[in-house]
Amino acid sequence: MNTATTEWTPVCALEDIPRLGARVVSAASGDIAIFRTGDDRIFAVHDKCPHKGGPLSQGIVAGNTVTCPLHNWKIQLDSGEAVAPDVGCARSFEVKVDNGQVLLRT
Repeated sequence: MNTATTEWTPVCALEDIPRLGARVVSAASGDIAIFRTGDDRIFAVHDKCPHKGGPLSQGIVAGNTVTCPLHNWKIQLDSGEAVAPDVGCARSFEVKVDNGQVLLRT
C-alpha cells in the first residue's frame, strides 16, 4: 500500500471499544475488527479467522491474541498470524489512538 496516498480515518472514541473487546468497521476490503486489550492497546485485523472464516470480533481477547469463537484458533493481534501449531494469517491494519480517538489507516 502506498502510504503517500493513504489517510487516517476516525473510527470511534477509544471508550467506545470495551476493554478486552472489539468493534467492527465495514470497509471495501471486508469487515475490520478493532480490538482493545486490557491495557488499552489497540489492534485491527480482518474480522475473519484464516481457518474457516469465524468472526474474530466475537472471540476472547487475552494479552496480544484473540481466540476464534468457532474452533479456538488463536490469532496474534499485532500481526494477524495464527499461533502455532495452527498456520494462517488474518490481514492486519494500521490503527492508532490520538486524543482519545481511534484512527484507522485507509
